[in-house]
Amino acid sequence: MRLTVKVVPKASRDGVAGWLGDALKVCVTAPPERGKANAAVERVVADALGVPRNRVRVIAGHASPRKVVEIDGVEEADVRTRLGAGNR
Repeated sequence: MRLTVKVVPKASRDGVAGWLGDALKVCVTAPPERGKANAAVERVVADALGVPRNRVRVIAGHASPRKVVEIDGVEEADVRTRLGAGNR
């Protein structure tokens, strides 16, 4: 499944901050340079969903705060349930 993510780099801590419409807001402490923030986003999303880190990858928006993340092995309803969005 694909998920739109709004990233806040150089935040005070890593974590999922909630939903902004249909986008998931993810805060990471990593700076937005040399792929550090992208790797942190993959890790934070994987940890929040309880899936192995190799199943989550940024596929679009590598240099943008709005990214598309692909998550293998989970359905959209599962993602929204696990992350507290219900059935949007």
